[in-house]
Amino acid sequence: MTNDLGVWTADDCALVLIDYQQEMFEVIRSEPSADLVEMQVRLLAKTAKAFGLPIVLTTVGVGAGFNGPTLPSILSELEGIEAIDRYSMNAFEDAAFSDAVKATGRKRLIIGGLHTEICLTFATVQALKDGYDVMYVTDAVGGRSETAHRTAIERLAHAGAVP
Repeated sequence: MTNDLGVWTADDCALVLIDYQQEMFEVIRSEPSADLVEMQVRLLAKTAKAFGLPIVLTTVGVGAGFNGPTLPSILSELEGIEAIDRYSMNAFEDAAFSDAVKATGRKRLIIGGLHTEICLTFATVQALKDGYDVMYVTDAVGGRSETAHRTAIERLAHAGAVP
């Protein structure tokens, strides 16, 4: 981690939201519950907008027709933000997503994503490898099981991300 940046501020952070789609919410079986995750993501998005953070939003599989778009309730907090649709589990493997994150000019990423053990973990580990500092919002993510969610949270902390 780049400790020379000090306390995290709105001036050095970007918000990254990964795959907050109905199909992902339907299989959350961890704590927090799907309803709580949805509320926390809305609050996170609203806060990021209020502080002027750049926001990168991504979906998976919308173009192929096997997933729907970001939940309307979350999109309502993200006016003017277009989702980047991709087909990889690791969002950073998609050039448009990776370029959008780079274009923010920020070295600190606040990441939320579904599911904790898949898309959040893959993106976070890749971001750390690519030299970003990463904070993940534990109450704005959920997993397919309590064990998978908890294990992913621990894995990310051990990798150097900040819960």
